[in-house]
Amino acid sequence: MDAQAQTHYRAILEGLAVDLRRRLSQSAESSAPVSPDRAIGRLTRQEALQAQQMALAVRRRAQQQLQRVEHALELLGQGRYGRCARCGHDIGTERLTVAPDTFLCVACIDGLRSMR
Repeated sequence: MDAQAQTHYRAILEGLAVDLRRRLSQSAESSAPVSPDRAIGRLTRQEALQAQQMALAVRRRAQQQLQRVEHALELLGQGRYGRCARCGHDIGTERLTVAPDTFLCVACIDGLRSMR
C-alpha cells in the first residue's frame, strides 16, 4: 500500500475511532442499570429493562468495532494494513472502503461462512 493510500485510510480509521468513542461515552447513561426502587409500573419497568438491554447490545458492538479500528491503526503503523490476516493476500480497496476495520479478504470471509 502506497503512502497516499495509508494517509487516506489512517484519516478514515481515526475519524471512525473518534466517532465510536463519542457514541460510547454518550451511551453510558442509556445502558445504566434500571433501579428496582424506581416508582414505575410493571410494564414500564419491563420496557426500561428491554431498552437497557438493547442499549447494552449496541454498546458492545461499538466496543468491538472500536477494538477492530484500533487494531487496524496498529497494522497501518506496522505497514501490514490491507493484508488478509488469514491468507496474506491484499484485501481489495473496495472492501477496505466499505469496511476499513476489516482484516479478512472476501475469499476468506466466504470460506469461514461456508464452514458454518
